[in-house]
Amino acid sequence: MNKQIKTFFMVKILPPLIFLFLSMLRTTLKIKQVNNGRVIEGWKKGENFIFCFWHGRLLMMPFANVRGKGKVLISRHRDGELIARVMAFFRLGSIRGSFRKGTVSSIREIINSLREGYDVAITPDGPKGPRHTVKDGIVELSRLTGKALVPITYSASKKKLFTLGTGLSFLIHFQQC
Repeated sequence: MNKQIKTFFMVKILPPLIFLFLSMLRTTLKIKQVNNGRVIEGWKKGENFIFCFWHGRLLMMPFANVRGKGKVLISRHRDGELIARVMAFFRLGSIRGSFRKGTVSSIREIINSLREGYDVAITPDGPKGPRHTVKDGIVELSRLTGKALVPITYSASKKKLFTLGTGLSFLIHFQQC
């Protein structure tokens, strides 16, 4: 029974709360986009892209979905389910799987999504690392599909480190308005 309550909380209660928190946090930020001309120009021509960002920089990435037609590669683990449900609030689809496990179905789904005109976002270093090391899979995916690989990130003038009970920590970067 306890596991059912925890699961209910993780998939029904927590995602909208996280979305609300991030949306409120976003209102306190001053966003400055840099070097995005080629992407915007490509979107106007009907192009789509493979976006990549470091795993440790995923917190504010849903706000990069300015075009509104994107999907994110998310692990099949329980934490991935939480992230996928939060992404749905940001109008982002999810592709469940990983390159590490060599899951052909997720690679097929990524390729099909790119063919359908979606932008796809992937963390090339993944949750298990090594940190800030690009794996060969994302480069091969770009080669196979002919889609440009676009690195994106965000940074801030100030940051706060939050640690959650089990040693899980994440950074919140922000710039005061």
